[in-house]
Amino acid sequence: MSSNNNSDLAVLKEAVQILKSKKRSFAMILTITFVLSCLIIFPHPRYYTCEVKLAPEWGSSSTPTGGIGSLAASFGFDLSSMQSSDAIYPMLYPELFESPEFLVPLFDIKVNTLDGKLSTNYHDYLKNHQKKNPIAAPVLGGISLITKLFEPSEASTTVGKSNTINPFRLSKKDFGLMLKMTSKVKCSVDKKNNVVTILVKDQDALICATMADSVKAHLQDFIINYRTSKARQDVEYYQSLRDSALLEYDKAIEKYSRYCDKHQNVILQAVISERDQLENDMSLKMAKYQTVSGQLENAKAKVQEQTPAFTVIKSSTVPIKPAGPKRLMFVAFMLILAAFGSTVWYLRKLILSELI
Repeated sequence: MSSNNNSDLAVLKEAVQILKSKKRSFAMILTITFVLSCLIIFPHPRYYTCEVKLAPEWGSSSTPTGGIGSLAASFGFDLSSMQSSDAIYPMLYPELFESPEFLVPLFDIKVNTLDGKLSTNYHDYLKNHQKKNPIAAPVLGGISLITKLFEPSEASTTVGKSNTINPFRLSKKDFGLMLKMTSKVKCSVDKKNNVVTILVKDQDALICATMADSVKAHLQDFIINYRTSKARQDVEYYQSLRDSALLEYDKAIEKYSRYCDKHQNVILQAVISERDQLENDMSLKMAKYQTVSGQLENAKAKVQEQTPAFTVIKSSTVPIKPAGPKRLMFVAFMLILAAFGSTVWYLRKLILSELI
């Protein structure tokens, strides 16, 4: 037992001696690592984050309560989604943030920088006004230039507005901008309570908050339009029926009035019978109009009933401090990594001899 301890102690002393003999090399490696890390991370543009939290009302059935529902939620299962008649329930909201139909309208959002020097739409901001690392920019620009030389030319299909961008057939540039947007705009849902979190990351604090609030409103409108689409179609249908019934009723009144005016003080039975027939027809048209009007009002009430409510738990606000990059943490991590790598390299022979 003591021999093993002595052997381990001898190996440890040898390792210390090797590392002491490499002090100057360590100092040089750490210095170079520090300088390179600073050159890489400090010119990198700062970015801000803004978070919005929503609690949506959804589904047509009551959420399961009691022990079973709570137990299922604790394991990440949402039994309420099984009872809902909605095809798009909160757990699927993050999938919307990958859909071109949902993302393309966000290109039209008007944004302004905090310093007031730029006012444009989000499409133009992503395309032409993103700050880049001045050290990495030449390298990335050269790679992009070389890539373009081997790509077929593509006709521009957009002018920076979503009404000219076809979500079904995006150009390569617009598809790239959409991917950049998905890296900046994130959505997540808590499985236990269905709280929806929208997180936006951007280089400008005001644009970050503006986009977070706009994406929240866009998500609300998208879900409301989906939930009320059938009810709104019913409203349009009953509206057309009511307009048609009103037109028929007006014509019946006009016909009855003209007939009565034309046959005043006439007591012939044929005239009276014709007048009664016109009056009955007018009454039927009025009853039809009243019935359809009632159905129209019910359909309008159904739209309001189907419109979901969204409780804003955390609203957007302009961030004060940047969220990253974490420059000191990056430099410290690179120094630790360089020190560890150098140690392993200098002790590689000793480590291999001990393993063998």
